[in-house]
Amino acid sequence: MIKRRTFVQGAMVSAGMSLLPASHAADMRTSLQKSDLVYITALKSDGKESSCQSEIWYVWDGADIYVCTATTAWRTRAAKKGLDRSRIWVGDVGNWQSSGGKYKDLPALEAATSVISDTNTHQMALERFGSKYTMAWITYGPIFRKGLADGSRSLIRYRPLTI
Repeated sequence: MIKRRTFVQGAMVSAGMSLLPASHAADMRTSLQKSDLVYITALKSDGKESSCQSEIWYVWDGADIYVCTATTAWRTRAAKKGLDRSRIWVGDVGNWQSSGGKYKDLPALEAATSVISDTNTHQMALERFGSKYTMAWITYGPIFRKGLADGSRSLIRYRPLTI
């Protein structure tokens, strides 16, 4: 026979468990709003992480994460070769190689990866970069803008599959 106390405790645990994903999502959104860096690695076709990883500036529009990187960078080459999934850790523990793997303790998500050529999306992302990295944008704004225009830089969109 189930006692009332056992039933109530079970109901409370079930209710609490259902809040975990929402709590994780809220934490991830907060991290995406506040962090200056993300750490990214492409996922191979077997789901394993690539050995190419790095920290990078990013902007988040509330749905997608964007990075602007050299067209010759592994991030761009991987996406163009069909590696269309990535793992992203959100936070800042400095250089990934010097962190001793600490970035892998940060909140993480998986994302669909694509190179974006739409100039309206480029403009939106550039404006967000300028707002987020105000002082550095004095130097890097023209570099990013010119690079996207001449093809030496690419805008990569990471569309979260899990938050």
